[in-house]
Amino acid sequence: MYSHKTVAILTLAFGLPAGAQTPAHVEFATVESRTPSRTVSLPAELAPFLQADIEARVPGYIERVLVDRGSNVRRGQLLVELSAPEMKAQTSAAESTLHQAEADESQAEAQAAGIESTFARLEEASKTPGAVAGNELVQAEKQRDAAHSLVNSRKAATRAAQDRLRATKELEAYLRVTAPFDGTITDRFVHPGMLVQANAHTPLLKLQQVAHLRLTVPVPESYVGHVVRGTSVSFHIAAQPGKSYAAKIARIPNALDPQSRTMMVELDAYNKDGTLAPGMYPSVDWPVSSADPLLLVPSTSVVSTTERTFVITSVNGRAHWVDVRKGAVFGEQVAIRANIKQGEKVLKRASDEIREGTPLI
Repeated sequence: MYSHKTVAILTLAFGLPAGAQTPAHVEFATVESRTPSRTVSLPAELAPFLQADIEARVPGYIERVLVDRGSNVRRGQLLVELSAPEMKAQTSAAESTLHQAEADESQAEAQAAGIESTFARLEEASKTPGAVAGNELVQAEKQRDAAHSLVNSRKAATRAAQDRLRATKELEAYLRVTAPFDGTITDRFVHPGMLVQANAHTPLLKLQQVAHLRLTVPVPESYVGHVVRGTSVSFHIAAQPGKSYAAKIARIPNALDPQSRTMMVELDAYNKDGTLAPGMYPSVDWPVSSADPLLLVPSTSVVSTTERTFVITSVNGRAHWVDVRKGAVFGEQVAIRANIKQGEKVLKRASDEIREGTPLI
């Protein structure tokens, strides 16, 4: 063991006065105050943006099925064709009725024209005294009025026949089942020869729009304040490690589920490469922020020992330890609670080897 005298001699030999500390060469960082953003992982579900069970609107036999599972279809494209001979017979009967009504109308108009001509001739002749008997003109006028009434009646019959034909043709058009929107056939339930009933709640096909998906996220009550329409978020699929997708917040219900205390927020996700599918359960990186501004310092500024956690500041050019409590980590920074203010300087790379009072240069 060295004696005090030996220490003094060694100290003088190196040119330092007894009791002096070796200055530490340090770099400073500024204490920041801001509200940092961070994300939490929330479960979600993918669903088609549009979906429909394609049902028959009229009874009939399946004649042709032009699509199958996985078929991509366009709006208005023919999917299934039904056969219903009795419906075609009704259309033919309605066409015959219309043709007869039109013929009757034409005949009534021709008769009315002849009667109108006769009445006009008698009316002109009646201007000459004694040329026409008084009751003859009255009878001609009654015939004219009756002919006009018949024409109106035949016209009404023609319109009714037209309406019946239009209705039967509309029903017959339902024998051709078409796609209501662009999408993909995800299920098929019928085959040629099967008999289907109208509105029996038994679908022929299932159609889903999978190029555009709804990403539904149950957002907890504590994060509802951070829901902003138009915000872009990323999500991941467990079956596709390392791959990230983007979606935008689109529909906010502004109401919480009373049981789960969550808000079902919908985002728009576009399935351009076809790697997403309805029914998947992604994890969403939901953006949140701290309620109050935090003091942030570099993670390397905080020293933790078995006795204390602290940062080192400079007071009159010498090291001063300030106890802190560590908070959340944000990248290369860490939040702290301490008797310290925004804008103060702390050592960027602190160490417990830099003791209290060590000169800093």
